[in-house]
Amino acid sequence: MTEPMHPRAGTTGARAPLPPEPAVARSRRVGWIWFAGAITVLAGLFNVIEGLVALFDKDYYVVGPSGLLVFTLTGWGWLHFVVGVLVVLTGIALLTGAQWARVVTVALAGFNALAQLAFLSAYPFWGVIVIALDVLVIWAVIVHGDEATYEIW
Repeated sequence: MTEPMHPRAGTTGARAPLPPEPAVARSRRVGWIWFAGAITVLAGLFNVIEGLVALFDKDYYVVGPSGLLVFTLTGWGWLHFVVGVLVVLTGIALLTGAQWARVVTVALAGFNALAQLAFLSAYPFWGVIVIALDVLVIWAVIVHGDEATYEIW
């Protein structure tokens, strides 16, 4: 006797593809956490640079006649700098598998997306890119965060 076959529609005798091994599926999900950690560190470094530029080169950002939302350019510079440093540290903690880093990463990425939204009038193209990366990081951590019980160091 042969094994029973489950034919697909339109084929005769073809077997349905086997699901991936649990270890392979898990490694793919952990890859999303590594991606989220790497993008978090990178976005944090970009925020640090964005903050330093706002603090030291007042002519770099073009601000319309209505000005920036809520803060002056110096205030936004400090905000981006501090948030950037916190995001870098949290991204490193996320890469090490720290459980607390998942919650803090989602909170900081959400806050960063909102800050970029408010800063759009000064640097619109870059702000949209950072918001998209923040949303992708939030998705990766929320959907695949339970797989972050590993150590890469």
